[in-house]
Order: sequence, then structure tokens, then C-alpha cells
Amino acid sequence: MLRRLHHEQPDSFEFTPANLAWAEAWISKYPEGRQASAIIPLLWRAQEQEGWLTRPAIEYVADMLGMAYIRALEVATFYFMFQLTPTGSVAHVQICGTTSCMICGAEDLIAVCREKIADKPFTVSADGKFTWEEVECLGACTNAPMAQIGKDFYEDLTAAKLAEILDKMASGEVPVPGPQNGRYSCEPIGGLTALKEFTSGQTQYNASVQRAVDLGDTVKRIDGTEVPILTPWRRDGGAAVATKPAAAKPAPAKAAPAAAAEGVRPAALAEAREGGADDLKQIKGVGPALEQQLNELGFYHFDQIAAWTAAEVAWVDENLIKFKGRVSRDGWVDQAKILAAGGQTEFSKKVKEGDVY
Repeated sequence: MLRRLHHEQPDSFEFTPANLAWAEAWISKYPEGRQASAIIPLLWRAQEQEGWLTRPAIEYVADMLGMAYIRALEVATFYFMFQLTPTGSVAHVQICGTTSCMICGAEDLIAVCREKIADKPFTVSADGKFTWEEVECLGACTNAPMAQIGKDFYEDLTAAKLAEILDKMASGEVPVPGPQNGRYSCEPIGGLTALKEFTSGQTQYNASVQRAVDLGDTVKRIDGTEVPILTPWRRDGGAAVATKPAAAKPAPAKAAPAAAAEGVRPAALAEAREGGADDLKQIKGVGPALEQQLNELGFYHFDQIAAWTAAEVAWVDENLIKFKGRVSRDGWVDQAKILAAGGQTEFSKKVKEGDVY
């Protein structure tokens, strides 16, 4: 199936403060030079924040990870879990259409979606609340037909039951997920024939449904405030990193920081020298957004970066908005020394040959 980015895109994207803290903590899980391994969880977080995955979000995540845009786009367009078109504000409904569900009535459920949401998949409903699609097996064959709505499975569905669930969601309710025909879980439809003694002391619902009921709003998208992310791989021994969003809005990306928390500010230029600025994107770890920040801070040339002392590196590391620590992590100074002397790095060769976009 050909997957393309939507023809209408927002102007920009940035993580909320809480999601940015989550993303930075997640990136720290990976060894130096392997931060691109965080691409899938960060793209997923961006989708959870916005409801779908936009081009600005994909490029924003690529900049955070020091990746070429094309590499992030390859990931986003390959995996079907990433929604490349706008989704409903309440929920995106995924109807399983694989063999078991198809035999048991999936086509009737799709008919409900066509009637109540939109005639075609990936089309936002008239009230803006829902979108739908048919998907491959979701792994609940015993409870066919079924659908995934938000984070939950709604199983043992009928057309009438799905219509009722959508109506309730449209009015702000979150119906109890799981089997919709009275089954506890995936036991035989006629009831247990073995292991009956293990039903004593069970919760009202099966474990996944009980968790959804306890949470109360499992249609709501993740916004970074649910629980703090623990980072046991860090020196802090697993201390919480993510926090609730700050009351004040973060400074715009173009605003230069007012003061440094540590280090010494390097000497800056008011503008690029005659002949124009160097292509700082030849430094591995510098994308278009970072190059713009560096220029706004007064850094236009390789020799400027090559001359930074440890104290100056610390200042820049601390003051790069959304990219703290990138200078030392990717070894900008060593790369800049080679480039300033007229040499090339393996990365700069790829940039010049057009292998990095």
C-alpha cells in the first residue's frame, strides 16, 4: 500500500514540556552515537500528542536525533501504526478485517463505520470526532469480530453494539472495553469446562479491562503527565525525569537564551563573514533547525566552532533550545577542526554527495 504524507500540513510542531522531558529521558537510554534508535518511540509520542503524524513532527524528531529527514520519513511511512492523515478528535476506530473477524461479521462493523463516521477510511467525520480504517489481525480471534478504539479492544461486537459504543463516545462517555457479550475474557462462549477453580477471587473484569476501567479515560491521548518515566539506566538510579507541563509557555525556538547556566559564552559574530556562512549541516548532528539556532547565536563558520574551549562547549550545550548536550555528544569541535582546515569527514562527504537530506 502506498503511504504518502497528507497534502495539508501544519506550519510547525514541538513537544509539550512534559513530552520533551519524556523524549530526552528516552533518548538517554541509548549509547552515544545510537540515539537514532529512539526514532519509533519519539514518533509515536508525537502522534499521541497531535493525534496524527505530521511532516513538521517527523522533521522535529529527526532534528532531535541528528537524523537525515529522509531516514525519519522512511520509518514513518513504513509502519502502519503511524497515522499520516488527520484523525478524529475523540478516537480513530480500527476494525479487524482478517479471517476470523471477517467470518464473524467484520463487514457489518465496517458498514456501521461507513454510515456513522465517513464513507471512506481515513476521512474525518462531519463532527470531527472520528475516523476509521480496516486493519490486519489484532490478535483477538477468539473474540471475533472486534475493533481497537483508542488504547482498548472492544470484542464480541455486533453492528448494533458498535453503533452504541460510537454514540456513547461521541457524547463524552468511555464505554467499558473488552467482550461485549458477557464473556469475562476469551473462555469458550458456552462457559468454562476446565480450570473452574481459578475463577475465585477474580476482579470484576479481566486484567486489561479492569485497568482501563480504573484509568477511566483510555480514549484520551497520552500527553506526558500520566506517570513519570523512570530511567534506571542513568546514574540517578531511576529517578523520575518527566514532569507536568510548566505554567509558562516555553520560549520560542528562535529566541536566544537570556543567560547561561554554566560555562562561558563563545565569541560570536553579528553576521557571517564576506562570502557567506559555512554549511554547518556538514557537521554530524547539525540539522536545519540547529544550524538556524547556531546562526542566531552568532556562529556561522567552522573555525568558530573549532576554537571552542571546554567551558564554551558547556555553554553552547546548555543553551541549545531542545538540543541540549548535542555539541559534546556528537563531537562538533573535532569535526569542525577538520572542516575548517579544508578537510572532509565521512559525514560531510555524504552531505556533499547528496546522501544526507
